[in-house]
Amino acid sequence: MTLLETFDPKAFVEAEIKEIRKSLGNEKALVAVSGGVDSTTCAVLTHKAIGENLVCAILDDAFMREGEPERVADALSKPPLSVPTKVINVRELFLQAMKGLRDAEEKRKVFRETFYKVLGETAKKEGCKVLVQGTIRADVVETVGGVKTQHNVLEQMGINPMERYGFKVVEPLVSLFKEQVRMVARHLGLPSEVSERQPFPGPGLSVRVVGEIRRDKLETLKKGTAIVERGFVQHKSSQCFTVIIDNEEVEQPSGTAHIRETVARLLNVPSRNVHVKIFRDKATGVEGGKRRYGEIVGVKVQTMNRGIHQVTVQNLVSLQAKIIAERPVVTRVFYVVRDLAEKKPYVVGVRSVETRDFLTAKVSEIPWTTLDKVAEEIIKECPDVSTVYYDVTPKPPATIEME
Repeated sequence: MTLLETFDPKAFVEAEIKEIRKSLGNEKALVAVSGGVDSTTCAVLTHKAIGENLVCAILDDAFMREGEPERVADALSKPPLSVPTKVINVRELFLQAMKGLRDAEEKRKVFRETFYKVLGETAKKEGCKVLVQGTIRADVVETVGGVKTQHNVLEQMGINPMERYGFKVVEPLVSLFKEQVRMVARHLGLPSEVSERQPFPGPGLSVRVVGEIRRDKLETLKKGTAIVERGFVQHKSSQCFTVIIDNEEVEQPSGTAHIRETVARLLNVPSRNVHVKIFRDKATGVEGGKRRYGEIVGVKVQTMNRGIHQVTVQNLVSLQAKIIAERPVVTRVFYVVRDLAEKKPYVVGVRSVETRDFLTAKVSEIPWTTLDKVAEEIIKECPDVSTVYYDVTPKPPATIEME
């Protein structure tokens, strides 16, 4: 039997409520909710255990979807969940803290420090010495394994939260994988828009803005995110989202000619119809269970009448594997879906994957009709974007998120 088949959400909830009560006693606790299934399940579970002793807060850090903080607070506060929730506006604080940063890991660390500093101040104000958070098993595995630092992993990295931030941490879901958390959410009666919700990283859209975070870049990403999530919903992928990258290439890159010939050979097209670019900013990949930064390669193949050569996703994944095998410094391969002749400041990548545990993932076989429709809408609604790509890289060698 599989791990999911043997997991009993009812027994887990009953045992965890007892454990939370035993751990917290009469102490007040703070829980920060993003609206995702992990943190929301954690909040509802803890509220069942300690009731009014739980303070539930949403940090509006500028990196959530448009209008999301208010939407999540309203859904949590109303029946059937009935968990009183407050929104704390810290947008400017986070934007200033992240200003000018380009390196993915540096951005994660600055986000984490800012995040916990705000939570420490909030906990002190509310009289809480405990932070309850929805860390899950995959978060710890990736952080301890060196793939990437998940913002909500502290003690496993040797950080003492009481010494640094003024609270101890309780993690009711830390033994569970994502699908088990969904099972617990369903058992607790969370609405399907929460229990089945697309995963959303703790640092939010900050990890989907590749390179430097700028306000206009972030706003464009929010538009693209809404378009992709709305356009892909029918395909029910494990996770789908948008990323944004500065439309800047490596000057005089080596290896593009070889990649072009590889693409032409594998797709059986003239090499003159193949265009390859290597972006200045890099993306996070994983190799041997460890994180590495590598190149993002954009591939465009045109038909004889200057349209985009539409290749099956399966063939594009095979192409990606060949490119990375021949050029191991690459961690991502993007394939053009729509492209304008005029160069604009940004390009957008669309990502959709299928996974059970989020430790490995394969690329979703999204039909070209959907890809093209979504790309057309992004180009129309985002005037500073000139190209829309589909990310055809599984995990490994890429992580699911760009950073």
